Order: sequence, then structure tokens, then C-alpha cells
Amino acid sequence: MKILAVDTSTNVASVAILEDDIIIGEYSCNKGKTHSQKLMPMIQSLLEKVKLDTEDIDAFAASIGPGSFTGLRIGVTTIKAMAFAAGKPVISVYTLDALAYNMSMSKALICPVIDARNNQVFTAVYRFEGGKPERLTEFLGIHINELVEIIRSMEGEVVFLGDACNMHREYLTQELGGRASIAAPNAAMADASSVALLARDSFMEGKSESSYEMLPFYLRKSQAERELEKSEQRDRAK
Repeated sequence: MKILAVDTSTNVASVAILEDDIIIGEYSCNKGKTHSQKLMPMIQSLLEKVKLDTEDIDAFAASIGPGSFTGLRIGVTTIKAMAFAAGKPVISVYTLDALAYNMSMSKALICPVIDARNNQVFTAVYRFEGGKPERLTEFLGIHINELVEIIRSMEGEVVFLGDACNMHREYLTQELGGRASIAAPNAAMADASSVALLARDSFMEGKSESSYEMLPFYLRKSQAERELEKSEQRDRAK
């Protein structure tokens, strides 16, 4: 079984190919959010390096969100198009689940945090049981202060990872003291290999979809949509 997976939910563009239980190739780039320019060349180059064609891939997977609205659309659209052309299924993987999977061997609480601007984060809290991520909260789009209060209500050490962990490092460690730690750089960022491994599990459980069914998971409306709603409300109030 071969799975091609992408993650474009954050500034990181990442592509990986899983063959059975082995990641046979992976490319990542965390320099500038230009996924529309980088993603397809990365996919094509990786396929060439591992001597595969799209027809050799059994399923295509994407991190569907939450995360960057534009990034998610690029990754999901690319995977849907490739799967449709190859006549293969797709597998949706939640971004926070994939981030948490980077720390699958940890016995601590795992808390991925994705920057949602204005001190807001997309987040959830996990614990691993038998190598599987158990989500202890719903997916959340909340202020970083609210997240700290949620963590305070739980017991045990917590590891933070994701693109927002460094920007809030001082606050998290100040508020949570020795309970809080920040994941090492090699584990802290979005990683298509984790998307591929979670997709493999879903594929084995018969949870694949058609290319028409995969949709980005935004968790909340975009800034543009929220501003439009406010404008419409003001117009109606006149």
C-alpha cells in the first residue's frame, strides 16, 4: 500500500510518501508561505526520487484543517485533483491530530497550537493510549488565555507544539511553570509523514472517501467572511 500525503495547513509545505509501514520519502519547506508555487514541484520531485508515478499510489491524503485558509485550499484541491485523475480514493486527516502524532511516544499531555492571529489559537489536548491519539477536548479556536485555563484544569505535564508554540513560549512557561515544555524543532512543525501514518490507519479501517467528498475543515469563518457579515449587519441596522 502506498499513500501520498501533504500538509499545507501552516507556513510549512510538506509532502510524504508511505509504503506499507515505511516513509520512503519526504520533503518539507518552512520558508515563506508560497504553497501554490512549491507544492506541485515538491510532489513531482519526490515521486521522481522514489521512482513512482501517481498511478502507483493507492490513496492520497491531505491535512484538512484547521489552519491557514489559503494553505488548506491549496493542499486539499491538489490532492483531490491528483486522486480524481488517478481514479484513487482520498483520506482526510485533521491537522491537529497529525501534529499531535508527532509526539506519539510521549506520556505527557500533548497540545498542538496553530496561530489563528490576535493571540487566538486553533488547538486541542491529547493523550496517547496504545500509540493512538486520544482527543481530550473538542477542536477549539480560542484565546491563548483560555487554553491556559483549560490546561490548569487537567493533571500532568504538557508538551506544546505547532507554529504558535514559540510565539507564546514565554507566556505558557510563565503561567504553567514546570508543567509546560515546548517540543523540539524537529517535532514542533507540521509533518506530512504524520498525515500519511494516520491516513494509513484510516485506510485500513475503510475510512477513505471519493475526491468529491474531501473538504477543508476551517473550524471558524475567515476574517474576510466575518468582516462581510459585520458590514451586512451594519447595513441592515441603518
